[in-house]
Amino acid sequence: MSHTHYLTDAQADAFGRELDAIRDEIKASLGESDAAYIRRMIRIQRGLDIGGRALLFAGVLPPAWLAGTAMLSIAKILENMEVGHNVMHAQWDWMKDPKIHSTTWEWDTACPSDQWKHSHNYMHHTYTNVVGMDRDVGYGILRMSPQQPWRPWNLGQPVYNALLAGLFQYGVALHDVEFERVLDGKKTWRDAWARLKAIGRKTGRQTLKDYVLFPLLAGPFFLYVFSGNLVANFVRNLWAYTIIFCGHFPSGSHTFSAASVENESRGRWYLRQLLGSCNIKGGKVFHILSGNLSHQIEHHLFPDLPSNRYAEIAPRVQALCEQYGLPYNTGSLARQFGTTTWRVLRLSLPGGHSLEPRLA
Repeated sequence: MSHTHYLTDAQADAFGRELDAIRDEIKASLGESDAAYIRRMIRIQRGLDIGGRALLFAGVLPPAWLAGTAMLSIAKILENMEVGHNVMHAQWDWMKDPKIHSTTWEWDTACPSDQWKHSHNYMHHTYTNVVGMDRDVGYGILRMSPQQPWRPWNLGQPVYNALLAGLFQYGVALHDVEFERVLDGKKTWRDAWARLKAIGRKTGRQTLKDYVLFPLLAGPFFLYVFSGNLVANFVRNLWAYTIIFCGHFPSGSHTFSAASVENESRGRWYLRQLLGSCNIKGGKVFHILSGNLSHQIEHHLFPDLPSNRYAEIAPRVQALCEQYGLPYNTGSLARQFGTTTWRVLRLSLPGGHSLEPRLA
């Protein structure tokens, strides 16, 4: 089913103008309270990081190890989700603060920021859920749309999915290498090698920091600090995977063919972002820990608006969807994750076209 069937061209244009008006209004209202928000998030994240690492130095005491690991896990989640991801989306560039700017921020994960900004900011946000163009559709290893041809190796998809979740930062890091394009002759090994070397340098620094330097500073408590860092990175990986996959693959989400986005108008681009994105219900703390990607619909409509504004925008977007008779995919974390997992399992087998949304 093509997403063009939801609205006529005139309706799509009108829908786009209404969303443009929301964006312009929010842009014009940005001010000191927004700047204070991101600075506060950075202070909280760094405080949790320092506190967690300090407690791990006393990790021989089980309560200290548990508290330190929990604090470090939350610090890494905040840095990746609410701070790094959103800063690198240029959400805070309007502040003109060189320390909180999309061109200068390097985040605490294996993927170099410049590669992530290409694979995510450009490829994913331009071609959201377009099979063959948006590499987030399966990250090159999973069949996440019935439009993707089934191959016998897809039978192992539940295993690949579990590995991707636990090692998510490395899956993201390798994303922009595009091995399948290299094997198809569409990209040179020289280009892939240059990207791999950059990933190797970044991964080496991350590994040195978390698994060598900080554990060595703990002296005889090396293993407690090492294990705390290992668990914190694993928790961050699982959380990031869960939020990101629940943002695009639950029941009711759409995937698209390359042909369906040819000569796409701005209004239809907005419509595709809406139909290919899904929200997750939750409280304020949950939204912050998700990087406000629990408001994935609003993020994809307005990727460069500050994340702290998405909760304010969401009711207006939902009302607009009701006005135009459009679906607004939102649900609990259990619902979104459960149906996403079902998609992974079902599409490991041939077929799966019943997963595609149908017009009422």
